[in-house]
Formats: sequence, structure tokens, C-alpha cells
Amino acid sequence: MTSWWSTRSIRVRLTAWYAVVLGLMMMVYAAATFGAVRHEFFEQFDDQLHEDFESAEGFLAPAADGRVTWSGDGRHDPDNDEDRGSDVWLASGEQVYRSGASSSLPPVALASTTAQPRYESITANGQRWRTLTGTTLVGGRAVVLRVSRAEGRLRTQLWEILVVLVLGLPVVVVLAGVGGYALARRALTPIDHLATDARRITADRLHERLSVPNQHDEIGQLAAVINDAFARLESSFEQLRRFTADASHELRTPLAVIRGLGEGALGKTRTPDEYKEVMGSMLEEVDRLTNLVDTLLRLSHGDAGTVRLARSAVDVGELASEAVSSLGILAEERNQRVTVDAAEGVVVAADRLVLREAITNVLDNAIKYSPPASSIRIRVYADGEEAHLTVADEGPGIAAQDRQRIFDRFFRLDEGRSRASGGAGLGLAIAKWAVEVNGGRISVDTGANSGSVFHIVLPIRRSPIAADSEHTTQRMGEHV
Repeated sequence: MTSWWSTRSIRVRLTAWYAVVLGLMMMVYAAATFGAVRHEFFEQFDDQLHEDFESAEGFLAPAADGRVTWSGDGRHDPDNDEDRGSDVWLASGEQVYRSGASSSLPPVALASTTAQPRYESITANGQRWRTLTGTTLVGGRAVVLRVSRAEGRLRTQLWEILVVLVLGLPVVVVLAGVGGYALARRALTPIDHLATDARRITADRLHERLSVPNQHDEIGQLAAVINDAFARLESSFEQLRRFTADASHELRTPLAVIRGLGEGALGKTRTPDEYKEVMGSMLEEVDRLTNLVDTLLRLSHGDAGTVRLARSAVDVGELASEAVSSLGILAEERNQRVTVDAAEGVVVAADRLVLREAITNVLDNAIKYSPPASSIRIRVYADGEEAHLTVADEGPGIAAQDRQRIFDRFFRLDEGRSRASGGAGLGLAIAKWAVEVNGGRISVDTGANSGSVFHIVLPIRRSPIAADSEHTTQRMGEHV
């Protein structure tokens, strides 16, 4: 049943739910209506009995000899009806009057009569009667008076009403189901249009969007969400195409160099020293190719979420000093001065090796793009619950339109200079991933005078964390 139900269309399910709910509501309404009508009919019936009781009292009169007599006649007697009857007894048990219509009813239990009139339903000879019994005084004598009415006509009317309600209920539910299906079909028609438009959008047509006739209703909001998803897909596909093209270009360049060196070496006979020189050049290109492939694999593992982090308490100032020590030789070759201004006790919970790679890549970028004999300043400080690390250089700076793309893979401001220095445009992409995987963020801005300022922000962890106490797996761009 569940599988059958789940395979039905939304229109069918909405119509079924609508019909079931409406049917239950109609059943409750019909039951309440019938109960109210029945109650009202019986109240009117009892009111008629009370009127009969008062009329019957008018037919009772004392005789000259002290007896109580019934003075009704055929023209005015309310008991001249087969569905109504009257009975009169004296308190002593003597019967004064008994109409033919009530002859089938059992006698009144005189001992149980009270001054307060009592309504009662009685079944006699297969017919139900409603009676009103009470006492009255006639000529100073107590008289027990009972008036009765047959319930046959009343129950026939109630039965007819019940039949109408029972037979009319399925008709109403069916008509409501048909109307509900039509309404559901009309309401879901825009979704059919969205489905048709969505089928038209393929990987080659991601620039197209769904039409949004009304942006304020639920379907318009759904279309807007789907359009946002298509926009993100288009951006991802574009990044993937650009990444594939850039990666192919970067891989092709060292391969072409290696091929050229090999063909040149085989073109003519050379001395052993010349062969060694060619092989050395080829090995340099192989090293560059290996580093590029290793970096791409690292990014691929980050995208796949297979990089395991070993979190520990890391002093950001000490980590910055280690990065300066490892890259000091590069700065000395360019006669650059690297200074570190680190506050004490700026500790974060991060993977030490991953975070060091981020700082190293940012510093390496600053050394490459800063002019000779310039200064590079590293500052580490705490601000509230965040640790800040800034790397300020005196390079040419980064244009505002390139500050977001600077962290994209293979993006370079100066293509020729980057290749000459051995870069592939992946260092800042690695730095961005390394910072974000540790729960931080990285940005770049223009310095006070010139150059660029890279800003790394990480959350401070107040409680001490033992080394290797926490292992997590993160995807590229996800925060801890």
C-alpha cells in the first residue's frame, strides 16, 4: 500500500487527502446536524405533549355528584386521533377516562406519580409512544392525567433526514474530489512548466534560467532557488573547464621542454658533459612537473575530503617564525628584510603542518612579488576570540577586481614572471584551503602606502588541546 501510494502523482495524492479529510469533516458535520435536528424535533414533540396536557386539563370538570368527568367531544377532543391519546385516573386508582388510541399503553403507576410532570418513552405493541404524566386538581380532587403521542411520524421524518445525509455524503465527497483534482491540476501546472524548462537546460546550456512568473508565491521561490542552483552549477562548470585548461597547459609546458631537450640532445653527437647538462635540465623540468602533480593531487584530496587533520595547540607567532626561517635564503638572495612582530600567547587549535604551509605559501608569494631590497612585515596579534596574522609587502599590489580571483587555481597576475620563478599559480589556492580547513579565513587588501597585505584570521581556542587529540576530515572550502 505504501509503495502504491508513493508512486502516485502529487495531484492524485492531494485529491485523495482532500477527499478523505473532507469526507471525515462531512461525517462529523452530518452527525452533528442529525443530532441537533433530532434534539430539536423531540423538544418540539415534548412541547406538543405539554400543549395536549393543558388541553386535556380543560376537558376535566367536576360533576354535581362530586365525580370528575371528561367533557371532550369529537369536534374539540384532541384525542380524536389514532396517534394521540389521553388517560385520566383518580388518586384512588379509579379510571375516569381512557381514549382508544392509548388503550394499548400500560396503566399509569399511580404510586410513582408526582406533582412534577414526567416525560417518558414507552414501547407498546411494537410502537413507540411519548408520554407526559402529571397530577392536577379538579374540584378539589387529585387527578392523574397522562397524554401520549405516537413517535412513528417523528421517527419517519428523522429517518428520511438520515437517509438524505447518508446518501448525499458520498455524492458531495465525489464532487469535491473532482473539484479538488481540477484545482490541484491547475495549481501544479506551473510546476509542469518548470519541469519542462529544467529538462531543456543541459550542461551546454547552463546559462539559461527558468521563467519566474510570480516571484512572491511558493512556486516562484522554488524557481528562484533552482535558478540559483543553475548559477552555481554554471560557475562550477566554468571553474572546472578553466581548471582543466590551465592544468593541461601547465602540464604541457614542462613536457614540451623535456621533449625539446631530448630531441636536441639526440640531434647530434655531444660530449658527456653536454649530455649531463641536458639531463640536468630535463631533471629540473621533471622536478617541476612532479611538484605540480603533487600539488594537484593535494588539492584533489582536499576536494574529496580525504585529508585528515591532526589538531593541536599551535602558537601562531612561533609558526610564523618557522616559516621565515625556512624561506630566509630566498629573501637574502633578493636582499629583502623580513620582520616578525608577534604577540605572545596567540594560540589556535589547528593542524600544525597544514597551517604552516598556508603561512609559507603567503610569505613565498610576498618574497617573489616584492622588489629587491624591500621589506616584508609579518604581524601576529589577538583580537577578542580571533587570532590575526598579516603579511605586508612592498610589491606592485593587487587590483580590486583581482583580489577575489587571486586565490583561484592557476590564476597569476604576471604570467611570464610566475613561470620564470617556477610558480604554477597554486600557492595561494593551497593557502586558502589550508586556512579554511582549520576554521579560518584569508583575504588580501592594499597596504597603507603600496603593496599588498594578506590577512589570515583563525579562531582562538582557550582550552589546551593535546597533540593529535582530534582528527577530522575536511573538504576544500568547508569550515570546521
